[in-house]
Amino acid sequence: MSYKKLLPQLDRARLPRHIGLIMDGNGRWAKKRFLPRLQGHSAGAKSIREVTELAVEISLEHLTFYAFSTENWNRPPDEVQGLLKMLKERLIKEIPELNERNIHVQFIGSEVGLDPQYLADIRKVAAMTDGNSGLKVNIAFNYGGRLEIVEGIQKLFAASAQDPSLIEKLDVHNFADWLYTAGQPEPDLIIRTSGEMRLSNFLLWQSAYAEIYVTDTLWPDFDKAEMVKALLHFQKRDRRYGGLKA
Repeated sequence: MSYKKLLPQLDRARLPRHIGLIMDGNGRWAKKRFLPRLQGHSAGAKSIREVTELAVEISLEHLTFYAFSTENWNRPPDEVQGLLKMLKERLIKEIPELNERNIHVQFIGSEVGLDPQYLADIRKVAAMTDGNSGLKVNIAFNYGGRLEIVEGIQKLFAASAQDPSLIEKLDVHNFADWLYTAGQPEPDLIIRTSGEMRLSNFLLWQSAYAEIYVTDTLWPDFDKAEMVKALLHFQKRDRRYGGLKA
């Protein structure tokens, strides 16, 4: 079904402000077609484009794509190097259109273990979108939710040496100021493709009250229509945040 036929069903006043996407199934998609795993990742890049285009079309505010986790370093070296090369090349290629669409891209994740030159290169490219005020796209790269919390605590304690009141005033709300996503709304919706029922260390602190939508669709097959279906499902949820409806 064309996504255009589904769009009229969306309540534009009740869209999630922030959506996290766990892009799973690239390897299985390739295996089903007797292709190398990297071709699955390449096909998955098209789905990132589809989702981003739809987000701009319906005026979503924030997307976070789980692109490369701290655990992904355990994959075969040729796959890891291929992923890093593809990420950088794809970003460079997409920059003109990202700017044309007023999309702001930033990388979130740890610097630990990264090649400093590679990190500088991708940040330099992403910085070309810093002046854009539209859709905010986070690329979670070398990202792990547990490590994010640990690094947040480390940054907080380092800052508290100059301002001890930071510890005294710490609560569950302002701790978010020390995370990679500081200043952004918490995700309302987490989408996971390929049918796996877990968060896989993704946005653990931020997703405390996120709605979770799991689809059996493999990531390279996740298109605009699949995204609209996820949003329609989200709009059927009764979000009470631990309380009761008035």
